[in-house]
Amino acid sequence: MSTVLVVTPILVSQWPAIVAAVTAAMSAAGYTAVQQAASQPIGAESSTREEIEVEDSEILDATAGTGEQIVVERDGVRATFTRDARGALRICMEGRGKSKAQLRAIGEDLLGRVTQQFAYHRIVTQLKERNMVIVDEQVTDQQSVKIRVRNW
Repeated sequence: MSTVLVVTPILVSQWPAIVAAVTAAMSAAGYTAVQQAASQPIGAESSTREEIEVEDSEILDATAGTGEQIVVERDGVRATFTRDARGALRICMEGRGKSKAQLRAIGEDLLGRVTQQFAYHRIVTQLKERNMVIVDEQVTDQQSVKIRVRNW
C-alpha cells in the first residue's frame, strides 16, 4: 500500500530554525552571507528595493526580537530576511539595474526555496522521531522533493 502526500508548509517556528532554512537554501542557490556590520546599502542612487511579506509565517516571540536579520547576496542582489513587528517573516530585496518586478520574482523564488528547505527538514525530523525509514529521495526537474518512506 502506498500514500502520496502533498505538503504545503506554513512557516511557524523559532528564529534559529528560520535562519537554518535560509542559510541552507541560499548556499544551495549560490548566495553568500553578508556580515550585519558590513551590510552597507548597495548604492541608493541606482538601487531598487522591493519588500515581500511571507504569507502564513510566524516567528515565535520567545526566541528573538524584531531586530534579528540575515543578509545574503549574489550578483549585485541583496536579500535581507527579518522578523517584522507582528512576528511575520519579511524579505527586502535590493539590486542595481533591476526593476521591482524582477526583484519580486527573485525574492519569491528565494522564499520558495526557504519554505521548501524548512518543510523538508521538518518532515525528515518528524519521520525519524516516528521511527520511519526513508527509502528513497528524489528532486524532480520542477524542484519538487519526493521522499519514499517505510513504516516498520
